[in-house]
Amino acid sequence: MHADIHLELHRLRAADLRAAADLRATAAHSPPRLPPRTPLRAHVGWALVALGLRLAVPATARPRPALTA
Repeated sequence: MHADIHLELHRLRAADLRAAADLRATAAHSPPRLPPRTPLRAHVGWALVALGLRLAVPATARPRPALTA
């Protein structure tokens, strides 16, 4: 391969790498596209966590409330 062809291929590859790096840099500085959290969403989320914890612990390991009659 001639030296001038090798040099031109190197320049093209370097330009491609720079363009890809610029694209990644601009994507890294863009704000996240997640929906904003609302109090209702947080409340439902914590309710699901509490339900999951209740389901994860066996019924025999949970203390039973005392009956007062």
